[in-house]
Amino acid sequence: MATNHDLFWDLAEPLLAQSAVERSTMMGHDCLRAAGNFFAMVSNDGALIVKLPADRVADLIDGGSGTSFAPAGKVFREWLAVSEPDPDRWALLMEEARKFAA
Repeated sequence: MATNHDLFWDLAEPLLAQSAVERSTMMGHDCLRAAGNFFAMVSNDGALIVKLPADRVADLIDGGSGTSFAPAGKVFREWLAVSEPDPDRWALLMEEARKFAA
């Protein structure tokens, strides 16, 4: 059975084909970086975590499309957590986060 981590790395393949994107680690998690900036990872509980502009994150949270990413209770305003695995949605958010990171 495929996991959210499997989904993430399947969706990461086309991004990793781009010269500025690389696999890295952040806070003990495998993640993606573009131009040296972290932009996407999967949390221990399987949520997609993406970095987007703070106002975009707030809009997505207000619209019910994700939650705040708050490890150890500290909210990261530019990071969105999306628990529900949806390949199309995750791919769009990962690409949006890549563009923001670059």
